[in-house]
Amino acid sequence: MWFTLNICLYLSFNYISATFISDSCQLQGRFKLNGMYQVGDFIIGGLFEVQHLKVFPELTFRTEPELPQCEEFYMASFQQALTMVFAINEINKNNDLLPNITLGYQIYDNCLRLGVAFRAAISLASGTDEFFSDLKCTGPPPVIGIVGDPGSSQSIAISSVLGLFRVPMVSYYATCSCLSNRRKYPSFFRTIPSDAFQVRAMIQILRHFGWTWVGLLYSDDDYGIYAAQSFQHEMQLFGGCVAFSEILPYDNNHRDINRIVGVIQTSTAKVVVAFSTDLSSLMDELLSQNVTGRQWIASEAWTTTPVLQTPQYLPLLGGTLGIAIRRGQIQGLHDFLIHLHPDNNPKNSTIKIFWEKMFGCKFEAVDEQQEQGGTKCSGQEDLSSTETAFTDVSELRASYNVYKAVYALAHALHDLMQCEEGRGPFSGNKCASITNLKPWQLVHYLKKVNFTTGFGDSVSFDENGDALAIYDVMNWHPRSDGSIVVRTVGVVDEGAATGKVLTLDEDALYWNFETKKPPQSVCSESCPPGTRLARRKGFPVCCFDCLPCGDGEISNTTNSPECFMCPDEYWPSPKNYHCVPKEVEFLSYEDPLGISLTTASLLGSSFCAFVMVIFAHHRNTPVVRANNSELSFLLLLSLKLCFLCVLLFIGRPQLWTCQLRHAVFGISFVLCISSILVKTMVVIAVFKSSRPEGKSAPIKWFGSTQQRGTVLALTSTQVAICTVWLSTASPTPHKNNQYIRSKIVYECTIGSVAGFSVLLGYIGLLAVASFLLAFMARKLPDNFNEAKFITFSMLIFCAVWMTFVPAYVSSPGKYAVAVEIFAILASSFGLLVAIFAPKCYVIILHPERNTKKAIMGRSTQKK
Repeated sequence: MWFTLNICLYLSFNYISATFISDSCQLQGRFKLNGMYQVGDFIIGGLFEVQHLKVFPELTFRTEPELPQCEEFYMASFQQALTMVFAINEINKNNDLLPNITLGYQIYDNCLRLGVAFRAAISLASGTDEFFSDLKCTGPPPVIGIVGDPGSSQSIAISSVLGLFRVPMVSYYATCSCLSNRRKYPSFFRTIPSDAFQVRAMIQILRHFGWTWVGLLYSDDDYGIYAAQSFQHEMQLFGGCVAFSEILPYDNNHRDINRIVGVIQTSTAKVVVAFSTDLSSLMDELLSQNVTGRQWIASEAWTTTPVLQTPQYLPLLGGTLGIAIRRGQIQGLHDFLIHLHPDNNPKNSTIKIFWEKMFGCKFEAVDEQQEQGGTKCSGQEDLSSTETAFTDVSELRASYNVYKAVYALAHALHDLMQCEEGRGPFSGNKCASITNLKPWQLVHYLKKVNFTTGFGDSVSFDENGDALAIYDVMNWHPRSDGSIVVRTVGVVDEGAATGKVLTLDEDALYWNFETKKPPQSVCSESCPPGTRLARRKGFPVCCFDCLPCGDGEISNTTNSPECFMCPDEYWPSPKNYHCVPKEVEFLSYEDPLGISLTTASLLGSSFCAFVMVIFAHHRNTPVVRANNSELSFLLLLSLKLCFLCVLLFIGRPQLWTCQLRHAVFGISFVLCISSILVKTMVVIAVFKSSRPEGKSAPIKWFGSTQQRGTVLALTSTQVAICTVWLSTASPTPHKNNQYIRSKIVYECTIGSVAGFSVLLGYIGLLAVASFLLAFMARKLPDNFNEAKFITFSMLIFCAVWMTFVPAYVSSPGKYAVAVEIFAILASSFGLLVAIFAPKCYVIILHPERNTKKAIMGRSTQKK
């Protein structure tokens, strides 16, 4: 930047000095620049990288600086310069575009050096006339605009100065995104998309193949640094990560190159993105160390370069994917190129240099050359017989951008000339004066340029001076001779009408891997649905672990950052990637446990019926008639109800079953226990009445009517309890997901804990009373031994229901219901077997003992 400032101060000082000393300006010096020139009404300047200046002359500041000598002629770059000449000649022949106006050109070679490029730009802006006497600065400027510079660094420096004077520059190859800053570069335009667009195009490719873990290499210049910054920013937005980021040494230092090779070799990234114009030294070192198996992504700077497309690089670079600027076709360019001939105009020195490089001859000082076997150039050599990058028009990319840049300036000038006085865009509705044209006036029209080339591409500029973002996607394929051919396999078009930015012909892609498929380049494999992504501490965001979702949680997307809870009535699928309705659990008739309990219930009910049939058939026998056969039948009926009430506990809970199950259970058991209690009381009463001292005859006061009344009264009390309970806090069906989170336990809530407790407590009270009475009567004479059976049955009953409470509380879900059913069945079977089995045994197996004499025998003997 100091160099730029010194040039400006120097020019300003000379201008002021000349103003005070003389009425005319004199050119103080002339840069030795190779170029091409053609006179015209308006001159368009051009800057091209035709040759390469390897060694810049040393600046001692003790003598006048030596003029640089450029070397290494680039045929492709010279074709680009000639494309500008062709476009201007084509415009001059076009009667519809700029009629009656002849365009000229002044083209300079920048030798790939900023110093040379800046000298050339200053020469274009200031002109090359030796003397200039019109100090009022009327007439057209030395150049109305400049096509170039192709380098980003050169364009930044030149546009920083010429932008102050609003001299329009239309670059065809400078891609640095920094040049889109209109405050710094107000008159800069370009027909190649910005690196910001290029980076987005490359991100589209990475996204398409799922490459989120990539290495980054970039050159140590404005192009590489700004592209790398933009790439890293876009990678963050995309969700990818840069595994390593290395600056390629400007001087190709072997130590730095070797270190970078080591980084590439040790990295797990299989994809490497490179923003550079010179990768030869790096590729040579990679080949020498046999570092292959990488997928290279090329920026437009080296996608189509022929330097790396040789057989030796095929194992390393075969299959490379790259972004290339839009290829176009220019009708008539090939004929124009092969009919080029040199002339004697010193301003066309570049053509002579080209001729000498192409045919290996010399125009001057041939005596020494002829002695060494050299030849003299005639200028009539035939270019049509040559095959070089100069005559190859099959891949017109940069040249096509040059063509569009020239036409953009021509269309801007044409629109300026079409202005109608009084309707102009400038202050006072004025139009620009052709005889006193100002560069900034052309910038106004350049912003509004919009035309279509003969190839069918639309050319216009956005508010930043950038062209439409269209790229070709290139793939490096092997030739039969082992070399590399670059083929178009897709396009990236941000302005596509279909909305599909990237279009790829995947069948045409060549992959330089054994699998012949695209590689995987990720730090961590994607987390499948059913897992969540957990970042690794100290690693980039692309490096993570996949943790399974917890109980009740799901994730239904790849790389989900967190898991989500299922709704209350849903539970994760086995792989935790979607919610499914929870299994509703209840004791059903189809369940093996339900089938077993139902079978036991029906068997118990059948046994009761069977005993009732036996008792009914032998109703007149002493065993049945003893101790009030009516109570025996009532007891059997209540036991049958106890067995059958179990069926209300099985099946899908409904309101009516929930209300009836405990009520029927409570009433049935109270009826059963009250019948036993009364039977026990009858046994005691009969025993006391049969004793000689039993003068009060209590049995007379506790006859059948009193027995029935007692059973009815005790049972009615339970009925009252159930009525109050059901009317105040009735049990209802309830879906409980607290027992087992993965299931819904469909159960009956008890409604009121107090009501249920009173119901059970009342049953327990009667059972304890029955047990105590039977226990006191256990030592009665044998002919009244039913008290022993009652004692044993009540002992079983109490034991069962005492163990029921802790088992019921600790059992989850349907098993709590099963525990309650088991308690009902166990106690019912205990009562049935303990009380009625001995009687049935006598009735069926020993009918000889079923007589009054047999029953009264022992008592008679004792008497």
